[in-house]
Order: sequence, then structure tokens, then C-alpha cells
Amino acid sequence: MFNSDDRSVVKIGGASAALHGIEADRIVAVQGGETADIQALLSSLAEQWCANGLKVVGVVEDITPGVRKACGGSVLRNVCSGARYALYQDLGSNSTACCLDPAGVADACQDVIREMDACDVVVLSKFGKLEAERSGLLDAFVRAGFLSKPVLTSASPAFSPSYLGFVGQFGALVPADESYLKAWMSRHRH
Repeated sequence: MFNSDDRSVVKIGGASAALHGIEADRIVAVQGGETADIQALLSSLAEQWCANGLKVVGVVEDITPGVRKACGGSVLRNVCSGARYALYQDLGSNSTACCLDPAGVADACQDVIREMDACDVVVLSKFGKLEAERSGLLDAFVRAGFLSKPVLTSASPAFSPSYLGFVGQFGALVPADESYLKAWMSRHRH
């Protein structure tokens, strides 16, 4: 979708980043921390930006320590409505299959897309396995791209190549640094 092969890779705060021109960081994926810490950072920034008058749409992952993912220990939460969506499904204690719940993520994605037209920024929990397989929240990434909305997300190192291949010249991998991300939002505020 947004792929470009003519970008350079540089270091930003110790994290690799794909950069090309002025739009190089419209879609940024945070790396460099534990999943729970990065999701807490995304949630905190969304709350701060809303308090400062920005219209923020998206979903973040709420993680409950000590509770199995498939038992509700990890859900997606809509940053506007507070609605919660299943992120994992219980496949039984003997299952070794991936327990991601594509239906719950698809529901979350459609709600985000419906809210996106008038927003200032989109916060999406992650570009991960489902998005690498061209499902999950991918339609929200695409819609945000068509609308030229800035997007804050995360990506594990395992999915960095797929993320960078998808966002091309419009995306970057950035550090899990609140000051950096606030400055990023200031550059993209219209």
C-alpha cells in the first residue's frame, strides 16, 4: 500500500527508523520496551492529547497482570468510547495454536474507521501478526493513510520488516520516549 524501496535507514534514539522526506514519520511505530509499558505509553499520550483538545481515535491494549490473555487478561479498548474488544480467544489449555481473536480485532477496527474522518490523530495498539498477514487493524492503517492522518502505533521487532514494507516512505520506527512522541505530535498537529 504505502511501500517504497528508496528509503534510507537511520538511528533515532537507538532504534532503527525508515526515513524519507517530510512525510517520513506520519505513521510511527514505537519499539524499545515491554508490551505493557508501550501500551501504557500509547494510552497515556491519547489521554493527554484529548485533554489538550485533540480529537484522538483508536484502540490500545489493556493488559491485566496475572490473568491469562485468553481469559480476558488482554483486551483492546477504544480510546474514545471505552468499548472493549476481545483480543484473544480461549482455545483450551492443551492448545498450541495462536489464540488471537481476529473477529474481536475486526470489530475494533471497524469502530475506529467509523470515528476517523474528523480526528487529529489515530492511535492503534500495534502492527503485529494479524496486520502482517493483512488483516487485524490493517484497514484502519489504510484509511488513516488515505486521510493523511498521523498514526501512533507499536511494532515488535519480529514484525518490523513487514511494518516497514507496508508503510514505506511514510513510516518510521521510533523509541518509546514520551518527549519524542509529544514533539512528533506537535509537528503533525494541523
